[in-house]
Amino acid sequence: MDKHQEFRQQVRQWLRDNCPVSMRTPAAEDEQIWGGRHIEFQSREQQQWFERMRDKGWFAPDWPIEYGGGGLDRKQAAILNQEMTRLQCRPPQLNLGIWMLGPVLLEFGSEAQKQEHLPRMARGEIRWCQGFSEPNAGSDLAGLQMKAESDGDDYIVNGAKIWTSYANKSDWIYALVRTDPKAAKHDGISLLLIDMTSPGIEAKPIELISGESHFCEVFFENVRVPKANLVGEVNGGWSVAKRLMQHERAAIANFGGESESPYVLHQLAKEYIGEHQGRIADPVIRDQVVSIDINEKAFALTLRRTMEEAKQGAGNGAATSIFKYCSTEQQKQKGELLLKILGNRALGWEGDDYSDQELAITRDWLQSKTLSIGGGTSEIQLNIIAKRVLGLPA
Repeated sequence: MDKHQEFRQQVRQWLRDNCPVSMRTPAAEDEQIWGGRHIEFQSREQQQWFERMRDKGWFAPDWPIEYGGGGLDRKQAAILNQEMTRLQCRPPQLNLGIWMLGPVLLEFGSEAQKQEHLPRMARGEIRWCQGFSEPNAGSDLAGLQMKAESDGDDYIVNGAKIWTSYANKSDWIYALVRTDPKAAKHDGISLLLIDMTSPGIEAKPIELISGESHFCEVFFENVRVPKANLVGEVNGGWSVAKRLMQHERAAIANFGGESESPYVLHQLAKEYIGEHQGRIADPVIRDQVVSIDINEKAFALTLRRTMEEAKQGAGNGAATSIFKYCSTEQQKQKGELLLKILGNRALGWEGDDYSDQELAITRDWLQSKTLSIGGGTSEIQLNIIAKRVLGLPA
């Protein structure tokens, strides 16, 4: 048995011993745990699962131990993820800092920034949000206008961000700001880390078609931010942002709705449409469910292959656009198929006439439409793939 096989056996046993049985089921929206200053647990088992994974350093398993991570290599981190999936373990916490900002700080951050922010991320103590898009700078992100003007040891920040997920519940925000309005639009941008409790910040939720309000507008009026919170070089934020967006697209690609897994699709199709000899009775629906299952497996294998290539230095950062595009489009396809399976049971919005699962599926279907917008629209991803992956002319 090689070291990775031995590690897999150890992880498998540890998860069996430490992941409560109640944490081995899909988590509803209101059962998800986000790290942060004001974390709340709904059950003792939820808190136990959080604390056990936190104490192992497995919120960020492949980060260095000195920054609060688990110190695992990429292969070991992949094994941990595979075993958690196999046991159907819920994510112990959700945290944009770990998925997106953390890897960028490891690459571009100062040692002081790493020591201040990474351990708190890795322990789920701070909740982060992302301040990129603006009312007039969405797909053309480099057109952003929120400005940061130098004032001694600080920047004075003024402007607004929009579509900022969970800004009203977050502790800190990493935001792109314009530090040189006279420079070419890609060259005058910097990345700042901003405490959301700073005077002059106001977050207002935006109600969505799904009935949720996790997107926000965020307004900054004369917000004072220490220059020590600048990530990378002043006016060098575009390079940092591009790397962060690669991590964002990879995170979006990996973050699928558990209630829409192929297994659940099979079960729901049998329940609502019927079954014959152990199979979904309707051959057309059966074919569509199987196609989604095949696509999911092909996607997972491609993702693993690309990760292995990246370890050898052969990765293409722009390939994350492929993963983001395919994953979000597949999520929308699954949402459409679920509505087809449920039929008129997917028409509910609230009330006792529909089950919680039926109501959740309808809202998830609406929510899936946002996935091909956030993190860069599908059209933008196709442009990136054409230019930077396929090498097609502009």
